[in-house]
Amino acid sequence: MILLAPTPPILPVLALLLVFQLAGEALSHTFALPVPGPVIGMLGLLLALIVRGWRKGAASAVPPGLDRVTRALLDHLSLLFVPAGVGVTIHMALLAEEAVPIATALVVSTLAAIAVAGLLMARHRSPPNENRDEDGSR
Repeated sequence: MILLAPTPPILPVLALLLVFQLAGEALSHTFALPVPGPVIGMLGLLLALIVRGWRKGAASAVPPGLDRVTRALLDHLSLLFVPAGVGVTIHMALLAEEAVPIATALVVSTLAAIAVAGLLMARHRSPPNENRDEDGSR
């Protein structure tokens, strides 16, 4: 007979995630920050986990329940894009009017991201090892 470890309940962990999101929304609206509330909430959760790990000296500061719930959410992340897709289809006329600026922004931002990534890779490339022989061996 296989004994399974008890799994922590899901609802308290989801409530914890929503509390951090609510706190982020409150901070964002209270101080009129240009950062979305969920991002602030996520940073708050990250800070809380860092402090928890530092205080406990644990290798992983993520509680098993939080790990389980967040993995389940990430497994179904594509479902969260459905409302955005519906919003895009509702505003097709507006997208058609603004097609050129949107396409320009997409192309320019893609090229900029590629350029920045290339520059960073070139900058952090390790220098050739001076201790190598002519044939490349040490």
